This record gives sequence, C-alpha cells and structure tokens, in this order.
Amino acid sequence: MKTFHIQKPDKSIVPALQDKIDNLTKPKGSLGRLEELAVQIGTIQQSLSPVLRMPQNIVFAADHGIVKEGVSFSAPEVTAQQIYNFLKGGAGINLFARQHRFILKVVDCGVNADFGQLPGLIDRKIRKSTSNYLHEPAMTREEMERAIEIGAEMVQWAYQEGTNIISFGELGMANTSASSIWMSYFTGIPLKECVGAGSGLDNQGILHKYDVLSRAMSHYSGDHSVEDILRWFGGFEMVAAVGGMLQAAELGMTIIIDGFIMTNCILAASKLYPDVLEYCIFGHQGDEAGHKLVLDALNARPLLHLSLRLGEGTGAICAYPIIESAVRMINEMNSFKEASVTKYF
Repeated sequence: MKTFHIQKPDKSIVPALQDKIDNLTKPKGSLGRLEELAVQIGTIQQSLSPVLRMPQNIVFAADHGIVKEGVSFSAPEVTAQQIYNFLKGGAGINLFARQHRFILKVVDCGVNADFGQLPGLIDRKIRKSTSNYLHEPAMTREEMERAIEIGAEMVQWAYQEGTNIISFGELGMANTSASSIWMSYFTGIPLKECVGAGSGLDNQGILHKYDVLSRAMSHYSGDHSVEDILRWFGGFEMVAAVGGMLQAAELGMTIIIDGFIMTNCILAASKLYPDVLEYCIFGHQGDEAGHKLVLDALNARPLLHLSLRLGEGTGAICAYPIIESAVRMINEMNSFKEASVTKYF
C-alpha cells in the first residue's frame, strides 16, 4: 500500500505564536478557541502569520453492496441521482461551497451507474459498487490500494492549485453502516452504540441495520489489521477519503473534518499514521448516533453542534468562517504596542 511520510509539526514555534496572541489588544485568552486555532494553524504552517489559501472540499462518491440488505432508508439509485444534482449546483454542499468560496470537486470512485463523459465529474471509478460484506469482503486489497491512491491524487492536485486547507465529503447510500463497523473495531465501542438512523431509519429500521451489521462482523475472517478492516467493510469513497487525509497531512495542509463518516475516516487514518491528527480541525458534532462517542475517542472538540447529518462536507464548510476568524485575528488585530494601548491584564 502507498506509504506516507507524515511528520508531527515542530512545536518549538508555539511560544512565539502564543506571545504574539497574548500581546494583541484584548484580555489574555479572551478569544478562546480562536486563539487555540490560530496556534494550531500557525504551528502547521510554521508561521507567525498563517494564511488560508484556496479552500477546497472534495466529495468522493461510491455505492455499497450492503445496501441490498435494507440497511439504508435511501434507495440505491439516490447516489447517482445526487451526482447530477451536485453537478447542477443544487445540493446542500453546493450552496455552502459558494457561500464560503470553496472549490468543490466531485469524484466517482465506484457509483453503480454509467455517467460517460459527464462534465464536472472526475471519473476514477474502481468498479460499480463494493461487494456485500455480509457475505464477502467489500473490496480486494488491490482495490483498497487504488482507492487510497485516488484520494492522494486528488489532494496532490489541490495542493498544486495552491490549496492549503481542505475538507472531504462523501456520497454513498449505506456508508453510515461501514462507518459504524469501522468505529466499533477501531475504538472497541460496542456496535450497538455505533449504529444510528443514517439517512432516516426508524427504530425498527435501526434494529434491522444493527442485526445485519452484527452478522457481518460475526462472519469476518480476516487478520484484524487496520488495512484488512478497511477493505473488508469500507466503501471506495471512504477509503479514498482516508488516502486524501493522509496525503494532506504529508503536504502540511490543514484538514477540516466533517461528520460521522469523515470522523470515522480520520479515525481509520490515525490508526495507520497517528500524527495525522495534528493537522485536523473537527468541524462539527452531528446527530448521528455514535458521532459524539467517536469524537470523544479521538479527544476531539468540534467547533459546531448544529444537529447536522447530511454529510457531503457541509459541516466542515460551515465551520470554516470560525477558522478564518482565528487567522484574521492573529494577522489583523493590533498589538498593544502598535495601538499605543496600555496592557490591561
């Protein structure tokens, strides 16, 4: 599998960043999380004057074989239908990307449809849908490695365009099922606490979903390595996001983490390369069952809690203005000396 060279950012710059922030015209610590974000981004960029350039959100799309077992409220054809909606600019992620000036890319990693040469869609289809992991591994090792490479390729492209802050989204019916299984394996949290409504299951539907996923886990006969769990239960879009996150960290980019699915992708990425978490800002806590638990397992403090559960990267982009405010604070706010104001703390 592709290897990444992820280094923990040099923390020797932190005292200088903190000193600069403490000497801005405000009581010490009075801008709270904004001050913490400024220190984190300054440390990632190794700069006392960090900048945010060309934010991008990359949506990876693919279908899941397990959808045949009725674990999703949404019909299987919704993935392909939403692709057309994305490309017409009518989805939730489109409006937030426009509002906050994000470049939006949509990548087909394995949607169960023939799009041909569809303008605006990046074609990296591995195959039409993963296999049904109730009965067999979702993908081969070679397919998993290809998905990792696709994610890395998309981030390298963004980096070459000048992007230094990035988020990821997903599109694929039943991907909360794969996320729940990853979460249970990688945190040790019982599966029942990881399974939720997804796109809208009622209580009976959640119980059915839990039963199917529980049986799938009982049939697992792999070696329990991180890579094997990724390929056995994952989606092509999720594994691509893992590759994208790892590539972004290698390139020293700031990563904004979206909802339940992307949180489980960064969880998986951190099991391969723990230092990837140094580059992450967690955008929000959603209402999908298990999201708070997995955030807690990562010791993550999300910026927002707006009861979102759409995915696509929407929560990450909604959090971006707060991140931008932190960078503006450290760059644009006067120091006591510049403003000729006596320190008042």
